[in-house]
Amino acid sequence: MAGTYANLLYHLVFSTKQRLPCLNSSWREELHRYLGGIIKGEGGLPIQIGGVADHVHLLIKLKPTIVIPDLLRQLKANSSKWINATHGGAGKFHWQDGYAIFSVSQSNADIVGKYILSQPEHHREIAYQEELLLLLKKHQVDYDERYLWE
Repeated sequence: MAGTYANLLYHLVFSTKQRLPCLNSSWREELHRYLGGIIKGEGGLPIQIGGVADHVHLLIKLKPTIVIPDLLRQLKANSSKWINATHGGAGKFHWQDGYAIFSVSQSNADIVGKYILSQPEHHREIAYQEELLLLLKKHQVDYDERYLWE
């Protein structure tokens, strides 16, 4: 085969430092667009971005050349700077260390996208911590709960 062909879809989840509910609904959509711009700038494609006051979910498509930890570093660093500069964080806003990432098949992309869009309704019934545990178990990710919430 002469070329490289890939369809790499990922569901990415990360929260604010100590899961503080500081992603204000008045500018949250703007944050989602900003995160999408960072992804585009790094050569990826944002498919769906959503979340609530204490965390975000992203469905993204990446080229095989994109290094995921490098992308996450750019996403978190640049969006933290943007939040602090434009929404009164004054250097106080931070994302929690770490993230969860799950591969997504093309056949499930619409389901994951709808799930991301439904975050406000979803979190009327379930907290972020419970949601993350369910996602980790569903995707059979090993974890040590002692280190999940640091």
